[in-house]
Amino acid sequence: MRAGNLLRQLDQRLLPPLTRAVARLGDRSARSGVLTWAAVLSAAAVLGTAVWAVDDAPVGDRTVGEVTRVGVTDGDSVPGYLRSAAADLAGLPASAPSTGSGTYALVTLTDYLPPQRLSAVLGDVGVSTVFGRVPLPGRQTEIVRIPALRVPDDVVAGMEEVAARKAAEAADYRARAAAVDGAGAGERELRERYVSGAEVATAEAAAYRTGCACVYAAVVRAAPQVLRGVAARPDVRAVDPAPEVYRLDRTVFTPPLPEQRDVVRPPADTGPSPASAPDDAVESTPPAPAPLASVGESSEPAPVVTIPSPTPSSAESTEPPPPSVATSPDSTGAESPAPASS
Repeated sequence: MRAGNLLRQLDQRLLPPLTRAVARLGDRSARSGVLTWAAVLSAAAVLGTAVWAVDDAPVGDRTVGEVTRVGVTDGDSVPGYLRSAAADLAGLPASAPSTGSGTYALVTLTDYLPPQRLSAVLGDVGVSTVFGRVPLPGRQTEIVRIPALRVPDDVVAGMEEVAARKAAEAADYRARAAAVDGAGAGERELRERYVSGAEVATAEAAAYRTGCACVYAAVVRAAPQVLRGVAARPDVRAVDPAPEVYRLDRTVFTPPLPEQRDVVRPPADTGPSPASAPDDAVESTPPAPAPLASVGESSEPAPVVTIPSPTPSSAESTEPPPPSVATSPDSTGAESPAPASS
């Protein structure tokens, strides 16, 4: 019942008896006492109604603004994370809190796998998302999240979308490079960065278009005993259960890359500069973008594949902003991964 309706009902029930009582009493002191009590009762009724109205207000979602993180961050020990994930999985009770038909978990793979290999690893569990990256040695390449409810079909379709986005990104970089005028050192450096970005984006597009071995992690949901079975499979590096996760849209998953083996560090680019690269480097081993500011220097995932690519710039632009740098692997980990299949 709304507060206004309740007040009207109180008026209808309390005021007529009080009016009759006042009419019967002729004594001034009696009238004063009755009016005083009437005022007290009315004030109490109004106060009680206000409190009731506040308590009866609908309660919103108390989890608004809360974000759960699952995985690693810069500076974390990778062996420590793997041990912690194994301990959490072993201690996960059969009645652990879960969403839907199981408990969410972050599955990290030992190496980059093509979509077809995922069926043997994740075929019997519910998959929400996979993480991919083109593993070019010493090159900075973007980490992408691909929604994948059906493995491997959705992964292949997602890679095709990433390939189209990367091709548009490469065209944008080339347009920006062509728009840079001048022969000074600053202009040359900016032009080289755009050219380098175009070359790397072209290589990424070619890799994803052919269904490269680029997937290295996935978000799954299954019962605890099923998750333990997944952890025992040859291609699985770790299964990090997250029974505290109830909503994927309020959860950030940051799996370690296969080549990150000691400590998660900011990215580094050890590839050759564009000036020293051969003319055919675009098709073989494209140079990486020059390191820029700390915009992309973290181990967190890049935006999902559905985010559109940059709008191609106009040829009349003379001072375009430098290209952004995506996430790269831990430069001081184990040996560099093999180039992506093409």
